[in-house]
Amino acid sequence: MLILRSTIVALALATGAASGIAALAENRIDTQRHDAPDLAAYGDHKVGVRTLEMVNPDQIDILAIDPAAEKPAEFPRYDRPLTIEVWYPADSTAEGSTELKAYLRDGKTEVTLVGRAMRDAAPLEADSAFPLVIVSHGYPGNRFLLAHLAENLASKGYVVASIDHTDSTYRTRAAFGSTLVNRSLDQLFVLDEIARLSSEDGNFLKGLADADNAAVVGYSMGGYGAVITAGGGVTQAAVDLSWGAPHGTLGVHLSGSDSHNDLPDPRIKTIVAFGPWGMERGFWDAETLKGVEIPALFIAGSVDDVSGYENGVRAIWQGASSVERSLLTFDNANHNAGAPMPAPAEADKMDEGLGFNLAEHYNDAVWDSVRMNNISQHFVTAWLGRHLKGDETMASYLDLVPNANDGVWAKAEDGSDKPEHTHWEGFPNRTAKGLRFEVLKAGE
Repeated sequence: MLILRSTIVALALATGAASGIAALAENRIDTQRHDAPDLAAYGDHKVGVRTLEMVNPDQIDILAIDPAAEKPAEFPRYDRPLTIEVWYPADSTAEGSTELKAYLRDGKTEVTLVGRAMRDAAPLEADSAFPLVIVSHGYPGNRFLLAHLAENLASKGYVVASIDHTDSTYRTRAAFGSTLVNRSLDQLFVLDEIARLSSEDGNFLKGLADADNAAVVGYSMGGYGAVITAGGGVTQAAVDLSWGAPHGTLGVHLSGSDSHNDLPDPRIKTIVAFGPWGMERGFWDAETLKGVEIPALFIAGSVDDVSGYENGVRAIWQGASSVERSLLTFDNANHNAGAPMPAPAEADKMDEGLGFNLAEHYNDAVWDSVRMNNISQHFVTAWLGRHLKGDETMASYLDLVPNANDGVWAKAEDGSDKPEHTHWEGFPNRTAKGLRFEVLKAGE
């Protein structure tokens, strides 16, 4: 009987059929691997997290426009709702639940994520406000997709506001034209709202967030929005696409137009764009990308089959020639390079409606998700530390031999670098592999 019972339990565990497996799954977003580069480590601050509801009034209602009908004399308008998750440095005595409730790619399955941020924790009372980072997910996605990065940055002294983009989340996914038009508008509206709330008596953000010193971090369509927000207006061909935004509504972001010239905001000092979508579909060209006017870090997989690499993300990096910009490449990674959190345990299931295993939305075929997350945390920390905090000690983490595989580990007995040492700064010996970090200066 003992042997039989043990066999049954073993089979249940092997097949995932044991009833408690999903319930016991701890979907951690804060994992640090033993080989994580130095700057991936969490900072000194405890972290709080809160949910905000915002409404952007009087926006064009893209979903109410019939692309097959005549262009209306006036476009319909509505008050656009947005849900924002805010991670922030918390009081040193803060305590609270570290669980987050999020939906999977199917838009139906709610799961629990576990990190370090404490729900509604008291904010840290600091001598000065912290730089603001706005996070913008893919299509579809949600405000928790880059939660691993958001709370990591908050622990290092940033306020991070991650947007649920209406019409673009797992639960609200709708016509693509809404995403094309609204991404940058959402990003800048959230910037304005955080600025307002940070000066409002009684608000937890009062004195906490410095909206005058901000960055946008975007993944996929969020990266598309970040490029536009940074000054990269779209082409006329993109405005005219039959499957794009209806009746020329994307013209609000047309390169050279008055509306787009007024869009870039001097409070945004830099962007980080993971796998930004659009270049392969003609949304920019070499001329329009010259409009990007702030430093930019691009992160991509070399076999990205969604945004493209050589003619996609790499071409955006090359084309943004008016500014300093860098490109971090995960060799042989696809579109999920660096940005999405690890797939929750409950995502490992086939969805007949979507036609794929939900875990594919998060995972890469070659790279481990936690490994990529740690590398992204490292480089984004260095990049924002330099461009938002003016921390010159970050320069050594960004001045690297372009191909990590070419780096040489050469340390003296006292731990100092020998002249021939070119191994990537912050990476333990033998761990800087399969990566490239390339830099172009303004005018190059």
